[in-house]
Amino acid sequence: MTEAILILAAYLTGSVSSAIIVCKLMGLPDPRTQGSNNPGATNVLRIGGKKAAAITLFGDMIKGVLPLLAGHLLHASVPVLAAVGMAAFLGHLYPVFFHFKGGKGVATALGVQFGLWWPIGLAVGAIWLFMAKVVRISSLSALVSMALAPLVVWLIWPAWELLAMQIAITLILFWRHRPNIRQLIAGTEGRLGR
Repeated sequence: MTEAILILAAYLTGSVSSAIIVCKLMGLPDPRTQGSNNPGATNVLRIGGKKAAAITLFGDMIKGVLPLLAGHLLHASVPVLAAVGMAAFLGHLYPVFFHFKGGKGVATALGVQFGLWWPIGLAVGAIWLFMAKVVRISSLSALVSMALAPLVVWLIWPAWELLAMQIAITLILFWRHRPNIRQLIAGTEGRLGR
């Protein structure tokens, strides 16, 4: 029963849209109707600037961190931790509070990785930062870091359940980034800072 409550709580936590709440509180346009129409930190950066984007990024990450911290405190098993991480991630993508229309999930996925064990999040985050500095394209940085995330998870915490969770997250992220992938191929994807 406790495990089911933990997983449900993770989904509900993930369903809280940081981008929509931050934009509303800061008097900015709804991110679902401006820019890329995606309620995520990169789009908030476009329409609201660095401060709003930083708050959104933190909010989206913490949605992944907190449910897993609760799982650790309750001594949840590895399969339950994997389910909790997946639930938080899916909550962000398909939020019950916002008509099941959420963001693409990169920041929440990173939060899940930090929540599992901070070295995992640190490694994946470092890959993202390196790529962002080199290519200056947020989506490409996210795709490369998440493509490598299953390997990072396996090297740091080799558990089949966590590997399966991360592979599922990675595949879903690539699916959600289909428009970005098309733009990357066409050479029209926007760069950070523009």
